[in-house]
Amino acid sequence: MASLTAKKQKAFRLPGFKLSFGFTIFYVSLLILLPLSMILLHSLQLTWGEFWTIISDPRAVASYKLTIGASLVAALINVVFGTIIAWVLVRYTFPLKSLMDGLVDLPFALPTAVAGIALTALYAPNGWIGQFFDFKIAFTPLGIMIALTFIGLPFVVRTVQPVLESFRIEEEEASASLGANRMQTIRHVIFPTLIPAIMTGFTLAFARALGEYGSVVFIAGNMPMNTEITPLFIMTKLEQYDYVGATAIASVMLIGSFFFLLTMNIIQWLIQRKYTKRVGA
Repeated sequence: MASLTAKKQKAFRLPGFKLSFGFTIFYVSLLILLPLSMILLHSLQLTWGEFWTIISDPRAVASYKLTIGASLVAALINVVFGTIIAWVLVRYTFPLKSLMDGLVDLPFALPTAVAGIALTALYAPNGWIGQFFDFKIAFTPLGIMIALTFIGLPFVVRTVQPVLESFRIEEEEASASLGANRMQTIRHVIFPTLIPAIMTGFTLAFARALGEYGSVVFIAGNMPMNTEITPLFIMTKLEQYDYVGATAIASVMLIGSFFFLLTMNIIQWLIQRKYTKRVGA
């Protein structure tokens, strides 16, 4: 049996695998691993005490909390409304549907600085939307969350939409013929299929929000200990020629992002494994 499996794996290998694999390793190392390793190498110039003093500075800790908290809330909002938008675009036909479908990708194409200026103009105290509220939206953590929600929405929609398009209507019809109501069909048939795509969309939206700078810097207000995000804090360090301090803060975000992505991949694998066993049973 083992030899048969090995023969099958060998039979399905593409021609030129060694060359292609070698080029892949070289390309990934050159564009991803090498630049990221420079961050860690610069951080190694510090002793552990100096490194800890920089990354545990109250201003740095406040920026971590704001960046991670706002990114998490924005990603969760996008999971809910991005899934609904994807459902509407796939399951319904209505006027200007193609236009709405194209607008979903606008945050991808729009320069982040332009998005930040537009959001600030809308939500400033004298803006078109901000003037109707008794509390400030722009220049507060709420404004940051809105900006991060704006740039993260396409990630959820574009990961959930293809799964919905490939979903077979026959499965819903079979569920209904067995006596399941609409909510039971959604819960036990449709939703389990969407979970991996939703998790992927959440991961991409959250990771994108962690590193966002351009669309946030205008609407944030950039007040230390209040509305200063970590990417802005890193830029402040660079403007002060504190390159070692900037790389120390950047290394914290790099390591945190790595463990977050690793955790999400493990969770996705466990969910997919559980669902596969349930289907097989």
